[in-house]
Amino acid sequence: MGYSSGCHTTFHHRYHIVWAPKYRFKVLHGEVRLRVREIIKQVCVEMGVTIVNGALSRDHVHMFVEIPPHISVSDFVRRVKGRSSRKIQQEFEHIRKRYWGQRFWQRGYFSTTSGNITDDIIMRYLDRHTHKQGFSPSP
Repeated sequence: MGYSSGCHTTFHHRYHIVWAPKYRFKVLHGEVRLRVREIIKQVCVEMGVTIVNGALSRDHVHMFVEIPPHISVSDFVRRVKGRSSRKIQQEFEHIRKRYWGQRFWQRGYFSTTSGNITDDIIMRYLDRHTHKQGFSPSP
């Protein structure tokens, strides 16, 4: 188990987070999948969040991330979902028509720390996850 450190902190805050498109439509494929993946990576870099692992299925997103203590999980998810929703609807007309100006993502998300189960179990699950186009770990 590796610890990260900031100016005045040492931490190991890892979260397994899952969220889905509204109505659980299977829209995360092709160019949309690639763009969502790219936007998520950009937000992670901006916020200092480390991607440990992740997977995009056609109808949901799984992420295993390490979030610094000064950022709440809800702030991270709000930023990722908000920015990706806005950009996806701007860039893909078929998505904009399907959701007709409403939110792209379902309300809410699932989150758990890796304390209830081990990091290894989460990593094995994500590695076995079907239909995935994974996130490579952050540098």
